[in-house]
Amino acid sequence: MAQLYPDASINGVAADGVVPQDTPVLDEGNAQVQDEHTSKQLEELLGDNADYDEEAEEKRYYRRKRLLTVKSVISASLGAAMTYGVYLGLLEMQLILHYDETYREVKYGNMGLQDIDNKMLMGINVTPIVALLYTPVLIRYFGTKWMLFLSSGIYALFVSTNYWERYYTLVPSATVIGAIIVPFWASIGNYITRMAQRYYEFANYKEENMREQRKLPRGASHKYIIIFQSIFFSVFHLCFVLSQFPVYFFLGRFLYGYNHTLCDVKQCGASIPHGLLPGFNVTVLHSLPSSVNLIYMESVLMLVALSSMLLILILCGSAYRPTEEIDLRSIGWGNIFQLPFKHARDYRLRCLSPYFLYTGFEVLFACTGFALGYGVCSIGLENLPYILTAYGLSACVFSSFALLFLRLPRQIPLLVGPLLHSCLLIGLFFWSPTPKDQSQSPVLYLVAVLWGIGSAMNKTSVSILIGMFYEDKGRQDFVFTIYHWLQALAIFIVYLWSGLPMMAKLGLVLASALISVISYLWMEHKISRKVQPRIPKIPSPRHKVKGYRYLEEENSDESDSEEEGNNSDIGEEDYREQTLQRRRTHKKSSCYEQAVDE
Repeated sequence: MAQLYPDASINGVAADGVVPQDTPVLDEGNAQVQDEHTSKQLEELLGDNADYDEEAEEKRYYRRKRLLTVKSVISASLGAAMTYGVYLGLLEMQLILHYDETYREVKYGNMGLQDIDNKMLMGINVTPIVALLYTPVLIRYFGTKWMLFLSSGIYALFVSTNYWERYYTLVPSATVIGAIIVPFWASIGNYITRMAQRYYEFANYKEENMREQRKLPRGASHKYIIIFQSIFFSVFHLCFVLSQFPVYFFLGRFLYGYNHTLCDVKQCGASIPHGLLPGFNVTVLHSLPSSVNLIYMESVLMLVALSSMLLILILCGSAYRPTEEIDLRSIGWGNIFQLPFKHARDYRLRCLSPYFLYTGFEVLFACTGFALGYGVCSIGLENLPYILTAYGLSACVFSSFALLFLRLPRQIPLLVGPLLHSCLLIGLFFWSPTPKDQSQSPVLYLVAVLWGIGSAMNKTSVSILIGMFYEDKGRQDFVFTIYHWLQALAIFIVYLWSGLPMMAKLGLVLASALISVISYLWMEHKISRKVQPRIPKIPSPRHKVKGYRYLEEENSDESDSEEEGNNSDIGEEDYREQTLQRRRTHKKSSCYEQAVDE
């Protein structure tokens, strides 16, 4: 039967149910060959690959990480430049159109566009005063990158409301813009600084600190902070150039010449008795742009605003790892709210506060007081975009001069801006240009270029200095919030003094520049004497706490400098070991207590 059913016999079962004892399942030679082939395949699959170079792969991986970091910085810079270029350009075009009396009467009748503009400017300038209360909470809740993305979306919302110019569209959107200015800029400063620190981590991945994810050595990332902040401001200052495109390509062909707009202007520059441009003609448009052309123009601006949002969303990497984001939030919302105020104990921030205010004064004075009171008043409204373009290009080019931080003492770049502006302001005190005199154009453009140099050095140097002073990644958003809140406060003060005489404005800006220099030098003097700053302590993250129980264990009122002072009699290594031991003991006890509670 086994001969009749060979398949059954091979499988070990005969047709009659008798199992053959001497029938082999496979030939021994074939089984040995198959075993060798299988083992060879397993060795190829699981064994060491002779062609695989672990060190080369690791090098390629971290090189790709560094390139992605640089791409994130450039993308964030372009996104911020495009966002602010659209915002400033639309605001400038809107204010020019609404100033024209004929445009108001023909387009909107008695709707009161000028009153709407005043309310809108009030919303933009007044709302940031309360931003210190909520900015760190928003950044910690949404994260740095997402706060940057949402802020750019608010600017895009402002552009969209201009399709339907009414009180209930323009004023609320302008108020939201004012509320988001400080979070937007605090997110940018924090993001660029974090990218510099991450670049250092990727460039020095072989070091023991990087492999164990320890705290960075002090001063290790300063070089990259200087480079990345210089790159950001070199790109960002292009926004002053981009903002003039609507006037270049659209509104400029509808403007009257300077002989018409300046026909009643008698005084310019330092001799202006009040306001910005007394006697300026109430009609500046010789023909009105059609509604269809305005919609086309606003659609282009809207497209650019959306492109900047996508640029930030897609090409910008995250500033923190997900676990770090969780740790930043889990210190407690009460501490997040309080810490910006507690940082005011640090004498470095107190001494830099006049400098922060001054940087807000000088930028807005350049775009309003000088550009209108000296530029437009003497050579006409049609030359305003060229003056602001000269200022923006100068600031863009000379932002790279902040790289002097790499070679020179930091005092030199930080003092160049205020001292240069002080010299220009003293010259403006004694200069009252003649209205409708085109021969003064070279001097005006020279002053705009020099002012741009000072602005570039101020903005870039202060951001670099903050990044160098406050390297703790859990502290940077608080410090950048204070910096940009004071800048916004300065812009509000400039909004309040818009009706003062030009001499008073020049005096206030000059006084702020000199006070900022004196205050900064006093800070450097205290640093040279090794005076320890009082920095509030950042509580360790507590992921499973109820209420404010963490305040009993780690209070942010205790400063890091005080803790270091109490342990000054022991070595640094011993102090670190004791700190780590305390944290391990605390974790063990807290886990034990939690188990007992359960």
